[in-house]
Amino acid sequence: MRILIVDDSVVFRSQIKSAVEASMNVTSIATAANGKIALQKLEQETFDVMTLDMEMPELNGIETLREIKARNIPVKVVVFAAQNARSANNALEALKLGALEVVSKPDGGASSLDEALTQVKDQLVPILKQVDGDRVVANAANAANSVRSSIDDARDKSELTARDMYPGIQKSEYPKVRIETFKPRIIVIGSSTGGPNALEVLFAHVKPPVKVPILCVQHMPPVFTASLASRLGAITGVEAAEGRNGEVLKPGRIYMAPGDYHMGLFLAPGGISIKLSQGPKRCNVRPAVDVLFEDVAGIYEQHVGAIILTGMGEDGMLGCRAIKSKSGGVMIQDKETCVVWGMPGAVHASGAFDKMGPLQECGRILTEWAKG
Repeated sequence: MRILIVDDSVVFRSQIKSAVEASMNVTSIATAANGKIALQKLEQETFDVMTLDMEMPELNGIETLREIKARNIPVKVVVFAAQNARSANNALEALKLGALEVVSKPDGGASSLDEALTQVKDQLVPILKQVDGDRVVANAANAANSVRSSIDDARDKSELTARDMYPGIQKSEYPKVRIETFKPRIIVIGSSTGGPNALEVLFAHVKPPVKVPILCVQHMPPVFTASLASRLGAITGVEAAEGRNGEVLKPGRIYMAPGDYHMGLFLAPGGISIKLSQGPKRCNVRPAVDVLFEDVAGIYEQHVGAIILTGMGEDGMLGCRAIKSKSGGVMIQDKETCVVWGMPGAVHASGAFDKMGPLQECGRILTEWAKG
């Protein structure tokens, strides 16, 4: 893997480089002090991943991403952004411009360089490992397709599925429900890489009145999830915010899992309520889709409607199994419209879904479900 680190702070460039070198085998690591220098290096050399700071002289993160898009440079970009509302909004704009992921930049609260290094490593390295794994799988898939083509040109070249990507998953059969006529009492949505943009498309036609609660888990750091919830509220006209611990669920609201907190549910005297926790990460993430989906399945049983969108990894697969074991309904985004087919691909391989379709179709189903 070849990595380009772009940041105007020599200290932070060093922290990223140290975190990566201590955790992964990389072919090369280059650095740049601003976007202008980064673009020069991208024109001269091929990189698999670039980490990009948002605030830089000469050419900032947003301006750099616009140039990368205009020049059609094939590099995956992971954005570092400070944990404040302005940076969060810039990060969402960066995702619209093609950034793969956004992670929070250590702030002045980090008591030492070691603590800051740990923060970088915990957030960035899992993303890089997943990207590297996807790159290896893609290369293997290309090689396998070439062999298949030479043996039998008529054979389907898309035969490599998520079961190849996740060999530990054993496919199981679940009773199917008809998604188009399914009437859930609660809707849950899980997403990761590519998710913020996908969620905007998904909710594009959802308008009040919404007859059921909608709960979303998007893998993002604190502050960023609040900005995303606000954006969904602006798109739909439906009240949308981060879920609060102990808050009683109400129809007609969108609840977003706060960054760095698992969001689950529990039965309280006042009604079904939100439970936030900082328990162990699941699938290397917090919030985790599995935590919410498993709780929802246990409480709402066959009345759950779930949608799994684009994202790295396999978070949500066990949760969808829990929902399908109670005869709930599950729809997953198809491979063609995903930025990364990891999460829906893992659910597909497990068999714990009822329908697969493009993002626009997922949005149509959500709109119908929201009507109650």
